[in-house]
Amino acid sequence: MYTRIYVLKFPKQITDQPIICNLVKKYDLEFNILKAAILLQQEGLLVLQLKGYKTNVDQGLAYLRQQGVQVESLASTIRRDDEKCYQCGACTGICPTGALSIHRPDMAVIFDPDRCTGCGLCVTVCPVRAMEVSLNQTVLNSQAGTAIAG
Repeated sequence: MYTRIYVLKFPKQITDQPIICNLVKKYDLEFNILKAAILLQQEGLLVLQLKGYKTNVDQGLAYLRQQGVQVESLASTIRRDDEKCYQCGACTGICPTGALSIHRPDMAVIFDPDRCTGCGLCVTVCPVRAMEVSLNQTVLNSQAGTAIAG
């Protein structure tokens, strides 16, 4: 499964439409609302985690854009301090997407950013705090005057 977080900006003309409901029905996507600021006849902001097959997510995002929704990926930056990391592999056991894995036979910890959703679980489990996750919050700051705590 493919999981990503998006910031959706709705024009005021469509805030009363069942657009997110259509994502579930038409594109077989799961969603988790992380933040919402939507009022009738006002521009809306929705921070949404989408989960599904990548082709379905891509088709769902295309549908949103066709409806006039501005879609931006909420970029997450993951960094590993290679000087701190001693390749224990603790992060590989907690990673829900397989973005962190152990390469055999040399037992090196490999990071695949394309599979990473920026959930931050690797940060909490790392015994030497070699993993860092931060969110690019400029999209949220400019729209709603607030940011999501990382």
